[in-house]
Amino acid sequence: MGSIKMVLFDLDGTLLPMDMEEFTGGYFKLLASKAAPRGYDLQSLVKTIWHGVMAMVKNDGSCKNEDAFWKDFASIYGEDKAVEDRPLFDEFYANEFKDAKRFCGYNPEAAETVRWIKNQGFRIALATNPLFPSVATETRIRWAGLEPDEFEFFTTYENSNFCKPNLDYYREVLEKAGLNGEDCLMVGNDVGEDMVAAELGMKVFLLTDCMINKENKDISQYHRGSFEELKKYMEEAVAFGLTENM
Repeated sequence: MGSIKMVLFDLDGTLLPMDMEEFTGGYFKLLASKAAPRGYDLQSLVKTIWHGVMAMVKNDGSCKNEDAFWKDFASIYGEDKAVEDRPLFDEFYANEFKDAKRFCGYNPEAAETVRWIKNQGFRIALATNPLFPSVATETRIRWAGLEPDEFEFFTTYENSNFCKPNLDYYREVLEKAGLNGEDCLMVGNDVGEDMVAAELGMKVFLLTDCMINKENKDISQYHRGSFEELKKYMEEAVAFGLTENM
């Protein structure tokens, strides 16, 4: 069994507690309010965004997720409108998006645990599904009580060519890290999107505070629990020689 060199964290529902429906509903309303003066209505805009999300999820690696989203957006609203209004959306994520914090929870144990693991000598990175621009990802990291530069890297729609649960997403993350699957632990709350990392040889830990298990899969095979259990797992990994960071 390989040694753990890097711990990869999911963000939404893992480091940042949230009910995904509540968060997306609230955040889309903020975005629609920003876009309304340009002629966008809530229902059609939300439908378009979800369509663009699916375009990113289906991305075959031929382009960045960013390009997949905006190509899909242009196919619905037209190339001219996509080019003309894109700065409006960039401005939203840099400014008004901060107000979506109220649709999330906060758990101080998240940042405490990340820093504790880093202080043990492990490399850490943020393996969040790359559906958001970098500026929005940095904002969400801060909502969780952390700073972007505390992570070696974090995945965004600008720097990624795939999405979860595509195993190529995790292969791309491993390539960024310069590591093999056996070198990493993936910590996430979504059984379908995060635990699949085990298929590449990664160790996995299912954080159950805001667990998502859409397909009601058997989770008995996974190490799981709260941040306290995660720390115990890491302590045992050190004790049993599953880490080089002693």
